[in-house]
Amino acid sequence: MFFGLFWGDWTILVLIPAMIFAFWAQINVQSTFKKYSAVRNMRGVTGADAARRILNENGLHHIRVEHIHGHLNDHYDPKEGVIRLSDAVYGSTSAAAIGVAAHEAGHACQHAVGYAPLKIRQAIIPVTNIGSRLAMPIFIVGLLFAGSSYLGNGIGDIFMFAGIALFSLSVLFQLVTLPTEFNASSRALKTLESSGVLYGDELTAAGKTLRAAALTYVAALATALASLLRLILIANRRSR
Repeated sequence: MFFGLFWGDWTILVLIPAMIFAFWAQINVQSTFKKYSAVRNMRGVTGADAARRILNENGLHHIRVEHIHGHLNDHYDPKEGVIRLSDAVYGSTSAAAIGVAAHEAGHACQHAVGYAPLKIRQAIIPVTNIGSRLAMPIFIVGLLFAGSSYLGNGIGDIFMFAGIALFSLSVLFQLVTLPTEFNASSRALKTLESSGVLYGDELTAAGKTLRAAALTYVAALATALASLLRLILIANRRSR
């Protein structure tokens, strides 16, 4: 019965375009990175070298650059003050790897100058984590209450819309992530060009790699928005 109420209804159709987009974006970023991993920079600069150079040029000598095992799990950790670069990035001299490393250095620069969207994203992480864990359980409780003739729809509505409100925090997180990621890539490409680390086709390859990566964040936002719309549709139908 519950499957029929929640998963087996027509509202799942609103998720399909976003899911297809997300699937394509993941394949695209992997294939783009693989393609431009074959483009080596003429100066022999590695991903780790590029990140270190950008950090030093911005006075961030205290930020460490470390190697982490994995594939494209590169990230900047502001709490630890470290940029962690994956196997395919740290020691690679490819334009794709340098683009990824410079992007993470861009996040460190954002943190240093107090870039507003990054500050907002960091500030809402705790409540977003809580919301992501509680949103669906609370929404499901609301669905069950809405179907109870003894309790009536009022309590069910309260729980459903509480779940929607909590899920909205995840959408907000994805929304503020977009400018953060695009800005980090923009900073990376400008620095790589101005410093002469990459030029010509190398810079183009790095740019295409970063744009492919950015599309995964667009896809994540699209999926979150589609999921939010679906919850609203379900809640509206069940509260009638």
